[in-house]
Amino acid sequence: MSVPSLLGVFAHPDDESLSAGGVLARHAAAGARTGVVTATWAAGTRRAAELAEALRILGAGEPRMLGFADARVPQSAPDSVPFIEAPLDESVRRLVAHLRDFRPEVVVTHDAYGGLPGHPDHVHTHRVTVLAVQAAGLDQLYPDAGEPWQPSALYLATHPRSVVPALTEVVGVRKAVYSVPDEQITAAVDVGPWLEQKVAAVLAHRSEVERGAMPGVIAGLPADGRERLLSTEWYIRHSPAPVVAAQGVDSPGPAQWTFLAGAQPSTR
Repeated sequence: MSVPSLLGVFAHPDDESLSAGGVLARHAAAGARTGVVTATWAAGTRRAAELAEALRILGAGEPRMLGFADARVPQSAPDSVPFIEAPLDESVRRLVAHLRDFRPEVVVTHDAYGGLPGHPDHVHTHRVTVLAVQAAGLDQLYPDAGEPWQPSALYLATHPRSVVPALTEVVGVRKAVYSVPDEQITAAVDVGPWLEQKVAAVLAHRSEVERGAMPGVIAGLPADGRERLLSTEWYIRHSPAPVVAAQGVDSPGPAQWTFLAGAQPSTR
């Protein structure tokens, strides 16, 4: 059984490594096409260069940037508006173009909370991705953005409520911690065999290490702390709405695979 092509869509450089670095590395190791779209920061900035290095480590190709500014760092894209202030239709159109160009079977993004920290850019990336995954398969939407393509599945990177105490024990108490009821988890993926790659990709975001953001916290953890924090990734399957195929609309058809061979569905 072949491993499906995978495209991650995340808000900032480093989110791909923290949220789905193990799954990206696992797919790439199995020979699948993998890639990442990043909503904020511009090409030519330091963080874009760090993203390129992290993706090289994970085997996820070259950076794909939407080019908007980080909500909290205007200089991240000096010639663009903040992502959360950009016209929604334009944000969706840009992402649809990447979806139609890459043609992934599976898309992975932030959950509706924006992950544990609930950053507004993370939340908005979730919204834009949900809309774009559906729009990408509709031939009368964004006709200038490429030939229609409908991904088979959308997965949301998240954390079950039951693991939060253990995670906060490792990294300390944060201002806000968002999680979902355990029964909402579709797959708990053991990425232990790819943990070294995942950690290396996280640490490639050196500016975030230097300023003491989450990559910096991880840099200061012992090996067992990194394992507790990063060796499992949790996902909610959010299937796109069915699209009636029109003439000329390509799609992979019904998914015949389980998300990653070896991924364990939640039994809670």
